[in-house]
Amino acid sequence: MARIDPIDLEEARGQKRDALEHIIATHGRATNMKRTLARSPVALRSLMTWYDLREEVASFLGERATVLFAHSISVGTDCLVCSTFFRRLLIDAGDDPDDLTLDERERLVVEYGRQLAQVTDSVSDELFDRLAGVFDSDQIVSLTAFGGLMVATNLFNNALRVDLDEYLWSFRKGAEGHGS
Repeated sequence: MARIDPIDLEEARGQKRDALEHIIATHGRATNMKRTLARSPVALRSLMTWYDLREEVASFLGERATVLFAHSISVGTDCLVCSTFFRRLLIDAGDDPDDLTLDERERLVVEYGRQLAQVTDSVSDELFDRLAGVFDSDQIVSLTAFGGLMVATNLFNNALRVDLDEYLWSFRKGAEGHGS
């Protein structure tokens, strides 16, 4: 059960309402996470920069590797909301999130995501050297910042126990029809 109730569009006023209306206009829906974040429009704006970084990262990683990267972080932080969201994207794309076939580049970004999810002060030198062999400095900066926002999103959902949105229920790990 959520620690803080998401704000409903009907009860939102001023900047909170404007923020939610913008989210709905841009993304088609306001999820429980976004409706909770809307209680602080500044917090919502901050975490919504995730979309800008996601586009930048997808421009050099590609769509699938970007989803795999975000999924690996979300699984690594045990975030029900985000891991289920990315699980849905993988399933919708024809992948089995519990039995992924990855090429070497995808394995590299998944491993990087897993290490970022550990929220330590370091990524191994060995992994960083492998990243630097595939991506340039600008790409590594974007990828790392995107990973940091993914961790922040996961932390927000986990700390406030944001409820899983109903549209994701059937994609939850172990849900009937979408694997165990």
